[in-house]
Order: sequence, then C-alpha cells, then structure tokens
Amino acid sequence: MPFADLGLSDELLRAIGDSGYTEPTPIQAGAIPPVLMGKDLIGIAQTGTGKTAAFVLPMIDILGEGRSRARMPRSLILEPTRELAAQVAENFEKYGKNHKLSMALLIGGVQMGDQIKQLEKGVDVLIATPGRLMDLFSRGKILLTGCDMLVIDEADRMLDMGFIPDIEEICTKLPKQRQTLLFSATMPPVIQKLAAKFLNDPRKVEVSRPASSNLNIDAKLVETRSDKKREVLRDLLRAEDVATAIIFCNRKTTVRELTTSLKRSGFAVGQIHGDMEQAARIAELDRFKGGEINILVASDVAARGLDIKGVSHVFNFDVPWQPDDYVHRIGRTGRAGAKGKAFTLATREDNEAVAQIEKLTGTKIPRSGAEGVAAAAEPAAPEAEEKRKRGRGRAKPAAKAEPVEAAAPKPAPKAERAPEPRREPRPAPAPAPARKPEPVGADGDDDGWNGPLPSFLSVGFSG
Repeated sequence: MPFADLGLSDELLRAIGDSGYTEPTPIQAGAIPPVLMGKDLIGIAQTGTGKTAAFVLPMIDILGEGRSRARMPRSLILEPTRELAAQVAENFEKYGKNHKLSMALLIGGVQMGDQIKQLEKGVDVLIATPGRLMDLFSRGKILLTGCDMLVIDEADRMLDMGFIPDIEEICTKLPKQRQTLLFSATMPPVIQKLAAKFLNDPRKVEVSRPASSNLNIDAKLVETRSDKKREVLRDLLRAEDVATAIIFCNRKTTVRELTTSLKRSGFAVGQIHGDMEQAARIAELDRFKGGEINILVASDVAARGLDIKGVSHVFNFDVPWQPDDYVHRIGRTGRAGAKGKAFTLATREDNEAVAQIEKLTGTKIPRSGAEGVAAAAEPAAPEAEEKRKRGRGRAKPAAKAEPVEAAAPKPAPKAERAPEPRREPRPAPAPAPARKPEPVGADGDDDGWNGPLPSFLSVGFSG
C-alpha cells in the first residue's frame, strides 16, 4: 500500500517522497487513516516501527488549516526524554517543509527565555517533556485551553520515569473535546487505566504482540563470568561485522570505565549517560551519527527514543534490571525493516533477570558460550601469538611433570635423592610469572571488579 492511499495531502506526499519513503510501515498504515478522521487512538508498537511518523504525518495535515494564537498551542506532544522530543521536532521539520506550521520545543537544558519567546508568538505544535511544561504552566507562561490535539508518546516509559501524575494533571487542563493519541510499546495496567480515563472510544492499532522483540533482530545470550566480560565484549566487537554499535550498561560509572577501556583497546568509542550536560550528550550523538565514532556506550537514558539509522549491533554489557528495558535496548537495531544483531552478556548471577526477560517476551534467548565467541574472534595468528595464548594457562600442566619425575621406575641412589627435594620446589613458582598477567587483557586493559553488587550492599543509582 503506497502513502497516497492513506488520504494524505499532495504537499505532504512530496515531502515523504523527498525523504526516500514510498510505502508506510504497518503502524503507519493502521494509524494514519483513523487519526485523519479525528478518532482517538491507542497505538501499540515496538521501537523502530515508524510510530513517530504515524502521528506526525496526519498531524501536519490536520494542523495545515487554522491559525495559532499567542501562548495557546494548537497541539501538544508529550515525550519522556529530551532526545525523543528533539527527534520528533526533526520529523516535523522534515515532513512539514511544504506547510507553514510553527513549532516550539520545551525541554530542559535549554534557555527558558527563548522558549517563552516562541510561545508568545503562538505555535501550532508544542513538543514538551512533562517537567518543563508543568514549570512554564505554573509560571503562567502557557495556556492549554486552545489545545485540540494531544499525543502521549512512549507511555510505558513515562510510567517508568514517574511522569503519570504529571500527565494526568496536564490532561485536566486541556479541553475535554479534543483528539488524544496514545502510543506505547507495552500496555501495563496503569497505562490501560490512563487510556480509559482520558481517551474517548479509541481505535486500537497493534502491529506486534506487546513486549515481543523485533523479529528482524538476531538476539543471543552470551554466557560468561563477571571478570571476563570486557574480554568477551572485545572479542565480539572484533568477530562481528560491526558497522555501528550501541553498548548498554546499568550504571553510569560502568559507562565511563568501559568507554576508557575500549578506547585503550583502539576502538572508536564515545559515551552518553545521565551525568553529562545536554550539550555534551548532543555532541556525542552527533559524533556517532556523523561516523567520527562507530561505538556508543550508554546508560538507559539513551535506551529509548534514539532514532539513529543503521545501528548494526546492540550489546548489553549488563543484563538490564527491568525486563522492559531489554526490549527497548535491543530495539535500537533492526529498525525500519533492516536486520540487526543483539548480544547480551550474562553471568550466573543474572539468571533471574534473564528469566524475567524471557517471560516478558515469551521467547527463550538462544545461548552462546564465551569460548565460542573467542574462537570466532581469533584471526589466523602468527606463531608468536599462538605461543603467547597457549602459554597463558600452562601453570597446571607444568605441575603434572613432578609426579612423573618422582614416579620414574629407575630408583636413584641415596646420594642422588638428597638434591631432589631441593629441586622440587623450584618448578612450582615458575608458572607464577606466566599467570601474573592473566587478569590483564592482551591489550593491557586492567579489568577491575565488574560483577553484580552483593545482596548485603545497597547503593542508590540512577542511569
């Protein structure tokens, strides 16, 4: 089905064609017609299915008629993160280039004065994070009584971040007679209750089973030990045909340490996490998108909402604490019909978390041992490299030579036996120097403890 069959305007179809798209994705084909008809909508789709365009495209045509008024936006799009809000704004600029629509972006990390000036001129589209919107509303800088269209995007992520009370309050300040669109990857009970309260007889469009992972993603679980995770990750990065990759960690400190480790190993890598200023995060994303670096190490601040084309691989350096985050993390690859690969490094301590992920997705993640990964990463090495690798684990075989010597069938005279006890201890310490470098990777990466925290420790952390 071509876009022309969905009822979109010629101006919009030209902009879509200029962007290189000819056919809508399933969520776009299912959502655009009812939205154009003015219906409320619940859209259930995984990340990477084109759901942003599913509401941006019909909104552009709906808002093409009418005029904006000062401090009274005509439509409102709520996003959970700054990155997602900025990407929705990019979509409006790209597809709305043949329409004269004004837009304002309300996110943290940007001068509030500039945002207020935009609002005072009047905007057709207001894209906002809940916190900044509530702040401006409390200051009397914005009125929502003229807002006829509301989009709640990534609703399950809003729930994870604690924004549901803010969304409920925002909804009460909007006109009761409005069109409301809600998009989510999953529909937990709280989101179902929110939809029942604020949507009027909504159409439901579901393009994949809730919490199922993208079928275009080849996902594998790599079983390893905590002290070997960095080594296994390096082997994977070298063995796989990695064009661009995102590596997810549970902790900000792990993001920083792993980035330093990979740089030391010669990888072109950057990082993004919650402790970074907005400008620094945007700069890292631009380096990644521009090809200056091809690996991005991230905390879950980047797990949802990043629309980066051509990510070939996703690596979960840590098994995510929340099973929903697994779906959203690996959803950074295999987007818009492309194929992708996702590897999750798991230790014995992660068994319960893995079981929860498999319960949520309804599928068992195929296992792959770390030994197989190392073998796949091994090039046809020169002889010296082969000897080095064989020599690293030789301490135990060397010790076996002692009983053979002692058990020699030819008895030695008493005079000869006396020196033997003095020679026996000498071979024992000999392997020690060979074992000493073992914790250090081949590239000199001194890995520290990176396993899970013991249960008797409690450390607060936010990603």
